[in-house]
Amino acid sequence: MKKPSRKNIVKKLDNAFSQYIRLRYADAHGTTECYTCGKKDHWKKLQCGHFMSRKHYATRWDDTNCQVQCSACNVFRYGEQYIFGTNLDNDYGSGTADSLHLASRQIVKFSNDDLLEKLDYYKQKIEDFSL
Repeated sequence: MKKPSRKNIVKKLDNAFSQYIRLRYADAHGTTECYTCGKKDHWKKLQCGHFMSRKHYATRWDDTNCQVQCSACNVFRYGEQYIFGTNLDNDYGSGTADSLHLASRQIVKFSNDDLLEKLDYYKQKIEDFSL
């Protein structure tokens, strides 16, 4: 059997991680709310917003760096980064946004096995939710 390409592994991991982020605070009806504006909607209609950009592998799959966002905040308002950072500091403690900013600048190299391990972890987390 052919091994999956790195690109394919990252794509699958991004999808599983996004699903996990959007599900983790959803209620029994699948409703959750945008981290930056409070809009409530079904988790499938919302997005996984990143405080520090996905281009930074050090924080790309960080549970604190990523929160549920509506498309208006995540895309059209460029992630509402100031509000996002303020909310992170309020929810996780003062300096969280700064710590994520510093962490995002670190060089990390994940092997394909590391990425597959993360993929398995988030697939299991998704299964743990009663959908």
